[in-house]
Amino acid sequence: MANIYKNAFYDPSTTDAVTLYTAPTNANAIIQNIQITNTGGSKNVTARVTDSSATTSYIVAYAAVTGPTICNIAKGPIILEESDSISLESTDTSGISATLALLEISREDQNG
Repeated sequence: MANIYKNAFYDPSTTDAVTLYTAPTNANAIIQNIQITNTGGSKNVTARVTDSSATTSYIVAYAAVTGPTICNIAKGPIILEESDSISLESTDTSGISATLALLEISREDQNG
């Protein structure tokens, strides 16, 4: 079993949802933080988790962000099971970015 710390980054080129991370079929993941950076203006940011077993998406975080500011929109850990994914979308593509901090927990031995 391997625990791997990872980041996923959001630098949107569209206002549509962008998938940032999908848990592998042999792993779960814990999203610890969704840090939003807004360099100016007002933007709405939505985070969604897609439950692959139910083929349904759920809003897990939402924020109206007025910049310049940095904020964490994950108010607690978000668990992704095998093949679940997390996506972000924003009402604007200019001056907005995000970083996801996560722990991926694999059922396979990392050394082989």
